Formats: sequence, C-alpha cells, structure tokens
Amino acid sequence: IETDKAQMDFEFQEEGYLAKIIAPTGTKDLKIDSPVAIVVENESDIAAFADFTVDQAGSDSGSAAAEPAPAAEAPQQPAQPAQTEAAAKPAVSSAADSGSRIFASPLAKAMAKEKGIDLAQVSGSGPRGRIVKADIESFIASGATKAAAVATPAAKAAPAAAAPAAKPAAAAAAAKAAPAAPAASAGFTDIPLTNMRKVIAARLTEAKSTVPHYYLTQNINMDNINKLRKSLNTAANGTYKLSVNDFVIKAAACALREVPEVNSSWQGEFIRQHHHADIAVAVATPAGLITPIVKTCDAKGLRTISEDVRDLAARARANKLKPEEFQGGSFTISNLGMYGITSFSAIINPPHAAILSVGTTESRLVLDESSEKGFKSVEVMSVQLSADHRVADGAVGAQFLKAFKGYLENPLTLML
Repeated sequence: IETDKAQMDFEFQEEGYLAKIIAPTGTKDLKIDSPVAIVVENESDIAAFADFTVDQAGSDSGSAAAEPAPAAEAPQQPAQPAQTEAAAKPAVSSAADSGSRIFASPLAKAMAKEKGIDLAQVSGSGPRGRIVKADIESFIASGATKAAAVATPAAKAAPAAAAPAAKPAAAAAAAKAAPAAPAASAGFTDIPLTNMRKVIAARLTEAKSTVPHYYLTQNINMDNINKLRKSLNTAANGTYKLSVNDFVIKAAACALREVPEVNSSWQGEFIRQHHHADIAVAVATPAGLITPIVKTCDAKGLRTISEDVRDLAARARANKLKPEEFQGGSFTISNLGMYGITSFSAIINPPHAAILSVGTTESRLVLDESSEKGFKSVEVMSVQLSADHRVADGAVGAQFLKAFKGYLENPLTLML
C-alpha cells in the first residue's frame, strides 16, 4: 500500500483463497474500510465471485440504509396494488428496527442476495455476530426463506420504477465530477497528483508561508578534503568509497554538536534541542523528494555514514523505506552539487530549525603572496544555510557555518 512517502507491505493474517481482486494495482484514493479483495474459505467458492462487483461488496450499513429507500417510494406509485404496499411495510420496519450495522462475510452477502434473503432476519454465529456462509445455509434449511421473499416483489418493483429517474441524475453527476478532456490538438498533458506530490506541496507551502526563513552563505576551500578523500579511497582497495557528501554530513554533525542551538526543532509551545545529530538527507526519486534520516551521525565514522546513506538512498528510490526511517530527524542537508548547481536556497523541512544546501565544487583563482605568480587555483564549494529565525538567530547560524567550514578545511579534526 502506497502512502504519502513510502510503499508498505501488509500481510493478510487469515488463511483462505483469493477469489476476487476488487482494487487492482494502481488504484488511488481508497477510503478507509473500502474492500480491496474477496477471500473465501473453500476453493470451490471461488467461481461464485467471478462476476462480483464493488456494489455487492459495499458495507452492511450501506446495504441496510439502501434497502428501505425503494420501499418508501412505493406508495408514491398510484398503479401499485395494495398488496405491494402491505408487503413493503414489513421490509421497511425490519431494516429500520435493526438500526445497527450488520456484519456479514462477502460470501454470505452474495448467497443472501441470490436467494432474496434479508440479512437483518439472519442471526450470525461468527465473531461479533458476523453472518457467515453456514448461517445462510441454516436459514435456507429452516424454510424461513419464504417469509423473507415476500418483500422481494415490492423491493424489486420500486427500484425498477426509480431507475429511469436515477439514470439521468447519475449521468449528470458523473458529467459534473469528470474533468473536461483536453482537445486532441491541446499542447499540454494533465498529470494526476500522487500522494507524495500532494504532501510535498502542502508541507513546503506551509513551511515557506509560516516559517520565517533567513539565509547565510559561505565559501569553503575543499583542497584538504579532496586530498584526504583520495587517500582514504585508495587505501580502501574497493571495500568502500567515500563521497564529498559523506564528509559534508560528518562535518555538519560535528558543527551541530558544537552549536546545539541549530540542532533543534520548533514545537509550537517550546523548542526541542536534540542530543544527537539525526541528519535527513534529501534524495530525489521518480515519485518526488524524500528525506531518509541517518541516525546519530555525530557518533559514527565516515565509512558507516557512507554505507548508511547508500542503503537509505537505494531503498528510498525503491519505495522500501520504513516510516521511522524518513520521519523525524533534527537537521536536513540537500546537495545539488552533482548537477553543477553553484548555490541555491532550500526550504526548511519542518519542524527542523535549519537546512543546509550544498553546491558544486569549482576551481577559483585566489591571491597567494607565497606564489611567484601572486595567485593560485583552489577548489571552492559554496553552501547556504536556511534557518528558522524563531529557533536560531542570525548570529547562531553564523557560528554554525563557521564551525562547519573549520571542520571541512581542517578535516583531521573530524577524527577527534
């Protein structure tokens, strides 16, 4: 089942045979308690559901409420004989007197409909009084079917009379609900919104309109990081491969430990300051953006962080994340450097107090008095911090970026 952020597997706990799939793969916006499939106890019962429809699988409360309506309309028909009206009355009182929801298995409903049996007259022997197949068979064997069938002619006649009027109304409602199809020559395509896209739109709109953002930018010399990364990857002999993003995550975790005010979240009535750096890393998937969380980055080494990020990113793209793996966290990092983006302003991921946007590393010329030419080329990476002014003031955000820059430009301090 696909939720707003992930795809979850649910195991059916009872044994049986799958007789009918009502909600096929790809069905969207299912309401709570909507039937998705029919499971029967005996394999021989599968054939009985070959033509089973959603209308037949509706809730018992809906069936009980629907039955009295046609009978109530019967007196409005002048041509109906008195016997029909008399027969309709017991059906109304039977459904109305029950008042409560009737629980029945799908097979029991199908058998009752086929035999013209009012479920309100059947006593259930299953859990919570649920009517099962054996109850219908016992009811039929007791000969009570005749009494239940008295109301059938009236029940059938009234819906038949109401059908012509219902069809135009239903057609009008369907025409009103269905969006107008674009003309064949239209120069656009309407793409339906997924649950994830709806949630992304709602959350980011709320964040941008209600969270007071401010932005701080910093340029970082990446020469030492690149040398250390190359050295560690060479020594690894293929057992692991560290990326620049792994160093960024570790440096951010160390900076959050040094400036804990940024490692906080807005809780409405109070500010929650977290004891560990649980960093959410933005991952682009075909369905949309998701932020799996690397837990306790401040207590992990670079290799462990690298392995965690790779695993989480792979399962995020396959919609296999567990809810606890993308909900929560204390800080967010979004890296678009691999796309050649120099810098960008990210939107805070509530309730986090800040998000760090990371750009690409590029060569720049800087003054160098020790060089014969008077300048040298260095590798520079631009980062921008988007922070929530309700939680962390501008000076606090500046302290965080200063600490973050210090760890990247002196990467050996990450080992301390």
